Amino acid sequence: MIGNEPSLSGGPSPGRDKGRNGTLAEYSLEELIARWEEFFSELGLESEIIGLADRYPEDRSLKIRFEDLNRFDTDMSIHLLRQPLNVLTAGEEAIRRVVPATEEAMEIHLRVLGVPRDSRIQIRDLRAKHLGRFIAVEGLVRKATEVRPMVVDALFQCLRCGTVIKEPQEGQTFHEPMECYEDQGGCKRTANATKFKLLGEASRFTDTQKIEVQESPEGLRGGEEPQRLSAFTEDDLTGKINPGMRVILNGVLRSSQKGKPGQKSTLFDIMLDVNSLELEQVEFEEIEVTPEDVKKIESEAADPDIYRKIIASIAPSLYGLTTEKEALALQLFGGVPKEMPDGRRIRGDIHLLLVGDPGVGKSELLSYMSRLSPRGIYATGKAASAAGLTAAAVRDEFGEGRWTLEAGALVLADLGLACIDELEKMNPQDRSAIHEAMEQQRVSVAKAGITAVLQARCAVLAAANPKFGRFDETKFVSEQLDLAPTLLSRFDAIFSLMDRPESERDRNMAEHILRGHLVGEWLRRKKEGKDVSAEKPEFTEPYTPHFEPIFFRKYVAYAKRVSPVMTPDAMEAIKTKYLEIRKAGEPAGSSVPITPRQLEAIIRLSEASARARLSASVAVEDTDRAVRITEYWMRRVAGEEGRFDIDIVQTGISQSQRDVIITLRDVINQLSEQGPSGSADYEDIVRVAGERGIPQVKVDQWLKRWAQEGDVYTPGKNKYKLVERL
Repeated sequence: MIGNEPSLSGGPSPGRDKGRNGTLAEYSLEELIARWEEFFSELGLESEIIGLADRYPEDRSLKIRFEDLNRFDTDMSIHLLRQPLNVLTAGEEAIRRVVPATEEAMEIHLRVLGVPRDSRIQIRDLRAKHLGRFIAVEGLVRKATEVRPMVVDALFQCLRCGTVIKEPQEGQTFHEPMECYEDQGGCKRTANATKFKLLGEASRFTDTQKIEVQESPEGLRGGEEPQRLSAFTEDDLTGKINPGMRVILNGVLRSSQKGKPGQKSTLFDIMLDVNSLELEQVEFEEIEVTPEDVKKIESEAADPDIYRKIIASIAPSLYGLTTEKEALALQLFGGVPKEMPDGRRIRGDIHLLLVGDPGVGKSELLSYMSRLSPRGIYATGKAASAAGLTAAAVRDEFGEGRWTLEAGALVLADLGLACIDELEKMNPQDRSAIHEAMEQQRVSVAKAGITAVLQARCAVLAAANPKFGRFDETKFVSEQLDLAPTLLSRFDAIFSLMDRPESERDRNMAEHILRGHLVGEWLRRKKEGKDVSAEKPEFTEPYTPHFEPIFFRKYVAYAKRVSPVMTPDAMEAIKTKYLEIRKAGEPAGSSVPITPRQLEAIIRLSEASARARLSASVAVEDTDRAVRITEYWMRRVAGEEGRFDIDIVQTGISQSQRDVIITLRDVINQLSEQGPSGSADYEDIVRVAGERGIPQVKVDQWLKRWAQEGDVYTPGKNKYKLVERL
């Protein structure tokens, strides 16, 4: 074996002749063609090839599995990996011999799929020994150019004798004839003695597309920079790839010399000539879960204490935040996405928002979760733009000066977790770009003449700070966040993290932090090789994740394969709770306590809870957990005087505030119409508002706020008039 070639099983076919040294490397092209014809015959592919010829040119690729070729002839499959051009050329010639003779020259391609996983090579591991080999590379498509024609056989006319000659083109460099070839009926003049005119329309072209793939984020740990590789697809493989897709590219690794003509370098760039491509549709396919892992995972999932263990595996060095960590754990597992008969897609991903005072650990939680998730992307709002989060249209040398799409963070986190820190510091126009990605889970791009739809099926975990640095408990959360209600309403749960002095809690937190520093110092001394056996702290356990991150990622990946179904009892429990909360909004003039959006959030959290214990059905205990988490955040964020009012989140104004606003505006309007100056006197506003149940403090609060927002103005001292909006 050479390099990363797979360990192939199955010996050569019995009774077949071998070359002089007993290997296929000595076989001629004709002998390779004969072996391919035997392969087609044994697998019964002749009828499929004839069917391809009937459908040509709509369908012009014969796809075969590598494992079938390996079973038929192990030497030939190894030879394909070592010298792919010889084997693939012979295979396409064998196809042409099977195809019935027609007037039109058919060019049916041979595509090899399913190269063994152990022969896949990471982009960062590509070396000189892989040049010319058949390899498989997996990763994320970062850029893709438009599909453009590329000349394959260029026809030239000699301007001296008028003969038309053909010059085959290979690689990315254009070649003109060296002479007017005699074997094609030419005059034998060299390129210096004559001139050649390119016959563009008569030449043979094929479609080509250049793409760039980068390493998947789940394979990178410790802040590694993802490396990239350029690849070229041709003919019927073009136009099938968009930025953000996860693909496996099978093909031949080529090289091209750097530098300009006359100043060529000894350094070469590498690129991949793609023979076949496979789209990765299976979630977390990259994480390999061994049978031993499965046994351990199923054993842990059967433990009644599994949820405590999972919570103890999320940022244990951060004190408290138990309910928040529980919600973060459920976000990792996620709900079940569904396709409805009418084509509508219901997302299964859970979106969470953390808002709170400085120093409560929001950024640390986001950073930890991005590392813990099998597919995690971390971005900070201050440095992120709409293009950086969704997709950018770039114009660079990659597309030979043309516009190409480059996938952003939400597209790269497809089927994973996107963590966005300092969300409130983003430009409002940029923030609006993530609305579609959160609800429809796609990104529609219309930039620089490029129109495309990219997949962004990811969960969003965001963090934001209050407008004035710290929370004011007398105001609603939505008033203190510089975020639009339309964005807030798209989060399944919003957690407010407040830092308030509380003696017992402060004492416990101080001890937790101090002991954590002691544990960190002990670990540093241990890494330096010092003898620390006698001084190991006895309290290291609270700072150690219960499940190691590597095992926890495998646990999540395995649990994501389970698609739990609602039991009748669970459905009844959710319905009963939903109707119970909604009932509070039935009396006239009452607030809307909860909407179907929160109902869907409860369903997603319930499914995630069932997944966490590898259950195929959602039980009542799962719905109870989801309802408890939902009531916990709504009580703190969307609650007023012990009642739920979802309008606080969805519109930024509660029902009671809305009543005050309507009444107060009516009072000012009536007094302005009755007053001789056309404006309302402050004392009259306070008096009439008091008669209608609005205290003076509320009047002062709203007059001050409206004055700041430009909704009222003062034509005279203590005189107020509403601004009429056109």
